[in-house]
Amino acid sequence: MSMKKIEAIIKPFKLEEVKDALGEVGIEGMTVSEVKGFGRQKGHTEIYRGSEYTVDFLPKIKLELVVADDQLDAAVTAIVKSAKTGKIGDGKVFVSNVEDAIRIRTEEKGEKAV
Repeated sequence: MSMKKIEAIIKPFKLEEVKDALGEVGIEGMTVSEVKGFGRQKGHTEIYRGSEYTVDFLPKIKLELVVADDQLDAAVTAIVKSAKTGKIGDGKVFVSNVEDAIRIRTEEKGEKAV
């Protein structure tokens, strides 16, 4: 019983496309959060009421999903291919080990809970 947690930070307009791509490889469950952040792009400059100011934190979507090891490659590939625009700020994918998972309703553990 070996599971991985995938955290992906993507551009908001890519959410549906990523969700559909994950569905096509058999992954349905995920948690989605609206987050703000920046990487190398370090935000951008805007003008408001004649004054220029820097917007450091850009809106992003954070996806979190836990998958069995044998689903990992398909899930990561689906996320990367569907989230990619080729422009700066496309995001990141992080993969980490999950010790255990418990479904609260049934108390199932491990991969059965996912």
